[in-house]
Amino acid sequence: MKFLKYLDAFKNTGKIMEGIKNKLFKKEHVEAEAAYRMFLCNKCEYIDKDGKDCLVPGTQPCCSQCGCSLEFKTRSLSSSCPKGYWKALMNEEEEEALNKMLNDD
Repeated sequence: MKFLKYLDAFKNTGKIMEGIKNKLFKKEHVEAEAAYRMFLCNKCEYIDKDGKDCLVPGTQPCCSQCGCSLEFKTRSLSSSCPKGYWKALMNEEEEEALNKMLNDD
Protein backbone atom coordinates (compact mmCIF):
# COMPACT_ATOMS: atom_id res chain seq x y z
CA MET A 1 0.00 0.00 0.00
CA LYS A 2 2.78 2.47 0.89
CA PHE A 3 4.49 1.65 -2.42
CA LEU A 4 1.39 2.91 -4.25
CA LYS A 5 1.53 6.14 -2.24
CA TYR A 6 5.16 6.65 -3.34
CA LEU A 7 4.19 5.95 -6.95
CA ASP A 8 1.37 8.51 -6.76
CA ALA A 9 3.75 11.03 -5.19
CA PHE A 10 6.19 10.53 -8.06
CA LYS A 11 3.38 11.13 -10.57
CA ASN A 12 2.42 14.32 -8.71
CA THR A 13 5.88 15.84 -8.43
CA GLY A 14 4.69 19.07 -10.06
CA LYS A 15 1.88 19.50 -7.55
CA ILE A 16 4.23 18.78 -4.66
CA MET A 17 6.72 21.36 -5.92
CA GLU A 18 3.86 23.84 -6.36
CA GLY A 19 2.91 23.39 -2.70
CA ILE A 20 6.50 23.79 -1.53
CA LYS A 21 6.94 26.93 -3.64
CA ASN A 22 3.69 28.39 -2.31
CA LYS A 23 4.77 27.62 1.27
CA LEU A 24 8.12 29.38 0.77
CA PHE A 25 6.82 32.33 -1.26
CA LYS A 26 3.53 33.17 0.40
CA LYS A 27 0.70 34.83 -1.48
CA GLU A 28 -2.46 36.06 0.19
CA HIS A 29 -4.88 34.16 -2.07
CA VAL A 30 -2.99 30.88 -1.60
CA GLU A 31 -2.76 31.31 2.17
CA ALA A 32 -6.52 31.98 2.36
CA GLU A 33 -7.28 28.77 0.46
CA ALA A 34 -4.73 26.79 2.50
CA ALA A 35 -6.34 28.01 5.74
CA TYR A 36 -9.77 26.90 4.55
CA ARG A 37 -8.44 23.51 3.45
CA MET A 38 -6.59 23.01 6.75
CA PHE A 39 -9.81 23.85 8.60
CA LEU A 40 -11.47 20.96 6.76
CA CYS A 41 -8.46 18.66 7.22
CA ASN A 42 -8.36 19.29 10.96
CA LYS A 43 -11.92 17.92 11.21
CA CYS A 44 -11.13 14.88 9.04
CA GLU A 45 -10.70 11.37 10.42
CA TYR A 46 -7.73 10.84 8.06
CA ILE A 47 -5.49 13.60 9.44
CA ASP A 48 -2.25 12.16 10.82
CA LYS A 49 -0.85 14.57 13.38
CA ASP A 50 1.77 12.08 14.61
CA GLY A 51 3.35 11.42 11.21
CA LYS A 52 3.13 7.62 11.13
CA ASP A 53 1.52 7.65 7.65
CA CYS A 54 3.55 10.53 6.18
CA LEU A 55 5.59 9.63 3.10
CA VAL A 56 8.36 11.94 4.30
CA PRO A 57 9.14 11.62 8.01
CA GLY A 58 8.83 14.84 9.98
CA THR A 59 6.34 16.51 7.63
CA GLN A 60 3.25 16.06 9.77
CA PRO A 61 0.45 16.80 9.86
CA CYS A 62 -0.24 14.75 6.79
CA CYS A 63 -3.09 12.90 5.13
CA SER A 64 -3.10 9.21 6.04
CA GLN A 65 -4.85 8.43 2.74
CA CYS A 66 -2.18 9.82 0.40
CA GLY A 67 0.76 10.43 2.79
CA CYS A 68 1.17 14.06 1.70
CA SER A 69 2.25 16.81 4.06
CA LEU A 70 -0.74 19.09 4.55
CA GLU A 71 1.56 22.12 4.80
CA PHE A 72 2.30 21.60 1.10
CA LYS A 73 -0.79 19.84 -0.24
CA THR A 74 -3.19 22.51 1.03
CA ARG A 75 -1.09 25.17 -0.73
CA SER A 76 -1.14 23.39 -4.09
CA LEU A 77 -4.12 24.93 -5.86
CA SER A 78 -4.01 22.17 -8.46
CA SER A 79 -4.31 19.43 -5.79
CA SER A 80 -7.47 17.93 -4.38
CA CYS A 81 -8.35 15.93 -1.29
CA PRO A 82 -8.20 12.17 -1.98
CA LYS A 83 -11.51 11.78 -0.13
CA GLY A 84 -13.20 14.66 -1.99
CA TYR A 85 -13.51 17.11 0.91
CA TRP A 86 -11.95 19.88 -1.19
CA LYS A 87 -11.29 20.17 -4.91
CA ALA A 88 -8.50 21.51 -7.08
CA LEU A 89 -9.19 25.11 -8.03
CA MET A 90 -7.23 24.98 -11.27
CA ASN A 91 -4.72 22.85 -13.11
CA GLU A 92 -0.97 23.48 -12.82
CA GLU A 93 -0.81 25.51 -16.04
CA GLU A 94 -3.68 27.78 -14.96
CA GLU A 95 -2.06 28.36 -11.58
CA GLU A 96 1.26 29.22 -13.20
CA ALA A 97 -0.50 31.76 -15.45
CA LEU A 98 -2.34 33.28 -12.47
CA ASN A 99 0.86 33.59 -10.44
CA LYS A 100 2.62 35.22 -13.39
CA MET A 101 -0.23 37.70 -13.78
CA LEU A 102 -0.21 38.51 -10.04
CA ASN A 103 3.58 38.98 -10.05
CA ASP A 104 3.41 41.37 -13.00
CA ASP A 105 1.23 43.82 -11.04
